[in-house]
Amino acid sequence: MNLFVFCVFCPFLRVSCSNPLSHWTLLPNVLVLEVDGTWGDHQLSCLAEDSLHRDNQTRDIVWRKNGEEEAHGNSYQVRLVESLGGGNYTCHSKDWSVLNHTEVLIMQHQTNRRRILEKPEQEDYLKCSAQNYSGEFHCSWTWHTSRVGKVAFIKARHVSDDNSTLCSVDASTQQWMCSSAHGNFTCSVDKSGNSISCQDKQHCPFAEESQQIHVTVYVKTSQFLLESYSKLFFLSEIVKPDKVRIWKVNTTVVEWSYPSSWNTPYSYFPLTFQTFQLTLCKTFHMITSALSLLCKFCCWFIFIKPAEF
Repeated sequence: MNLFVFCVFCPFLRVSCSNPLSHWTLLPNVLVLEVDGTWGDHQLSCLAEDSLHRDNQTRDIVWRKNGEEEAHGNSYQVRLVESLGGGNYTCHSKDWSVLNHTEVLIMQHQTNRRRILEKPEQEDYLKCSAQNYSGEFHCSWTWHTSRVGKVAFIKARHVSDDNSTLCSVDASTQQWMCSSAHGNFTCSVDKSGNSISCQDKQHCPFAEESQQIHVTVYVKTSQFLLESYSKLFFLSEIVKPDKVRIWKVNTTVVEWSYPSSWNTPYSYFPLTFQTFQLTLCKTFHMITSALSLLCKFCCWFIFIKPAEF
């Protein structure tokens, strides 16, 4: 009997002490609880203890979760069951004015099962590219077909600044800013909602890169599940020049110029060009003065890449 009692109560004792495993603030009034899938709870407080002037003031405080009334008092216990427990928690005074609010997001601890983004075969979750060496780059992803979310936080920095980078967001422009000793990044979410554009304002295109860029995108779902996706790269590894501008094409000559987005001077940032011609032939029967015309089309393909030294 003693052994049976131990087996029943020991797991509950462990759960109450270990879950959530950790908690941290993502943004003001946005709390992240890292959980391991077991049962647990986390306490929220409405007002600081020194601001409670009357004994009955705590009884007048009402808690709501996602708009539904849940409890009374100055504190509230968030119940954690697997990945559930997230939501918008608000506390109200007797006249229903909002005293405080917290968005609770749930992040699963060290799980290989990702739920929000899809991973293409032999590719990373984030796909990043740059059109030149100016310090601007773009990263995109693919939402899971049944779990489309939105960006909750963006962190861009150099590897050496992982622990010293400070990031914030301008709510009016939805522009993210991350500053550190070696970089000053600004990022924004594109209108499509499945990509971001970033710029390292301290990047020098004429200097050799010594530090990789580390990008982390936090995404959340309407069920308040949070996941983070990261990518490391040198800018030179992801540069993909834009399309060339073709000026003249005839049977003997093809003229083009560098992409308008490419760095100058071209002598310092040379590109190599590869071309080949594909001839497509097709017969069109045109009833024009009883004549049948044979039309011949020629297509030119031009491939470009940064020159190798």
